[in-house]
Amino acid sequence: MTDAPGGRGTQDTGRTGDRADPAEPDAGPDEHGPDLGELGADLAEPAADQGVAGTEHGEQAADPGGPSAPDGADGGAITTDGSPSADANPGGLDTDRGGPGLIEDYALLSDLRTAALVGKDGSVDWLCLPRFDWPSCFARLLGADHDGHWQIAPVAPVRRVERRYRENSLVLETDFHTDDGVVRVVDSMPPHEKNHDDQPCLVRMVECLSGEVAVRMRWVVRFAYGDTTPWVRRVRETDPVLDEYILAVAGPHTVVLRGDDLPRPVPHKRAHEAVCTVRAGERVSWVMQWSPDPDELPAPMDPEQEVRDSEDFWRTWTRKIVYDGPHQDAVYRSLATLKALTYAPTGGIVAAPTASLPEALGGDRNWDYRYCWLRDATFVLLALDNFGCQLEAESWRRWLVRATAGDPRELQIMYGVNGERHLLEWEADWLPGYQGAAPVRLGNAAHRQRQLDVYGEVMDALHLARERGLTETPESWAVQRGMMRHLEHIWREPDRGLWEVRGPERYFTHSQVMVWVAFDRAVRAIEEDGLPGPLYRWRGIRDTVRAEVLEHGFNDEVGAFTQYYGGRTLDAATLLLPAVGFLTADDERMRSTVRAIQRELQPDGLLVERYNTSDDTSTAGVDGLTGREGAFLACSFWLVDALALGGRRDEAEEMFSRLVALANDVGLYAEEYDVPSGRFVGNFPQAFSHVALVNSAAVLYGGHGRHEASRRNGRGDR
Repeated sequence: MTDAPGGRGTQDTGRTGDRADPAEPDAGPDEHGPDLGELGADLAEPAADQGVAGTEHGEQAADPGGPSAPDGADGGAITTDGSPSADANPGGLDTDRGGPGLIEDYALLSDLRTAALVGKDGSVDWLCLPRFDWPSCFARLLGADHDGHWQIAPVAPVRRVERRYRENSLVLETDFHTDDGVVRVVDSMPPHEKNHDDQPCLVRMVECLSGEVAVRMRWVVRFAYGDTTPWVRRVRETDPVLDEYILAVAGPHTVVLRGDDLPRPVPHKRAHEAVCTVRAGERVSWVMQWSPDPDELPAPMDPEQEVRDSEDFWRTWTRKIVYDGPHQDAVYRSLATLKALTYAPTGGIVAAPTASLPEALGGDRNWDYRYCWLRDATFVLLALDNFGCQLEAESWRRWLVRATAGDPRELQIMYGVNGERHLLEWEADWLPGYQGAAPVRLGNAAHRQRQLDVYGEVMDALHLARERGLTETPESWAVQRGMMRHLEHIWREPDRGLWEVRGPERYFTHSQVMVWVAFDRAVRAIEEDGLPGPLYRWRGIRDTVRAEVLEHGFNDEVGAFTQYYGGRTLDAATLLLPAVGFLTADDERMRSTVRAIQRELQPDGLLVERYNTSDDTSTAGVDGLTGREGAFLACSFWLVDALALGGRRDEAEEMFSRLVALANDVGLYAEEYDVPSGRFVGNFPQAFSHVALVNSAAVLYGGHGRHEASRRNGRGDR
């Protein structure tokens, strides 16, 4: 494995207590020294105010105290309306378990800098600070309790859980029903769209709706993906005003927790906990804030005002969405999710806020998606611009030009949210992975792959931007011309393809189609927009590429466009040929390809696989990997588009409705869906899935056409 900043290299993951505790300082009564009970059985139990947050690696992961529903008890049942796993947890909700929940049981919070995932058990199991792609402080999602989490839930058994976002906002409400009453947990991350210096914070409030309910708040902070245990101390300041808080510090990482009932250390468990009882009409709250400097902490916040401001922000933002067709809630939630995955300072949109959630349960197809992919460019721009989010489309376009600027020979397929280029892949081998799916990969080695399709994606996106009225700049066209000059020299080389295979390079059909797209859009920029460039040379290459794709990409025996030249296997990416204008959807070759994909890549009659993989874990397929994966949700929406464009609208609408119903209870989609288990797999929530849903809604129910020029001479309504 390769070390990365903050990583540790190869280690013995089965160790217990091999890391020394921090030395005990000359602690005053409000400071937390080491948990002496963990340093030796012959030492006295620490005082109530002593302890270091969390649980030592290698210990049993059970949480301290608190009853849980006994096996077989009629307790902890959760409502699963709309969830793809309604029967996946028949035993009910265990709020004292030691590991992550089902992927579909999470909801998303975002402040337009980073994101948190909150489970149905009231636990924040994933949060990276202060950016999407920085190390986490809560990593239970990829491990267990002691890898960091923040849970708020009733002490008594939970009979039912209901949750929702407030209208179209990202303010989350989770209602816990118990025999003693009902409490609501309200979670929010105040969004910071314009001020680059704003520091992330997470607001959590508990409201008692009825009865009298004891609530436990458990707070376990682990920096650096669960690898760093912070020094935690309670601080009470009186000058200039009273301010009491808990401070957790380790190296460059600092968080501060304020609230109505600050938690205390749990003896022998490196965790902090508070138990309080709330009665109908009462409310308690906590705010956790990040800081780059423990000596310059952010000021206290009014949690109720922050929640109101968050709700107002999202309500105002969603008013710009222009869509009144079927499945309106799904379209609005998908667009809000794309906004939530946007890094506001630059406009970059991450593929997902998570890393290493497996594409197959227990498998090793685990990748870090907290970066911005160039191939998302066209899909994202269409999704945003089609339904009134032009400002976001402009920001994404600016990020795209900025990220790709430089020597075109160094073009990458993905970048960091600020355009960073070194996305070194390494393994956090102290984390067991989501439900045992190892290795846990951070960073992404695919950023160095040659994938020719990205040239077409970038050129198509920037051409669409011109068609939609986004002003072209000399700098932008200069970047594009440089890319095209480089593509002239490399377009005949094999590549790794759309799916970033780690097997041999090949002449992937989709890649070559996107090479055609790149030269086609360059030619159209010259012909239609009057931009300078070698028209005849680029037109000649475009026509040559098209002829080669039709000759080598279509297999007469198979009756379909295949995954790569000379092959027989199918690839759902060929469904995109009509969308990019390579062939019309009613061309018999496309009709035949659609039928073949339905026959071979749609085994359950609904969900579409990217390409054929195998259950054989000993033989690597075309992607260089072993084992199967789930059905790729975006591919299923691509089939919807192909059916609709090919005149099979009734089938397309029925399929779209069934896909919409697969969203979890708060309208979110993962990257893939595991048909046998009826569960989400892959990183979550996945921008590509939500983008595909929005674009299918545009194909079926309105919105601007893909290549319309109606706003070419004007910027449209902003």
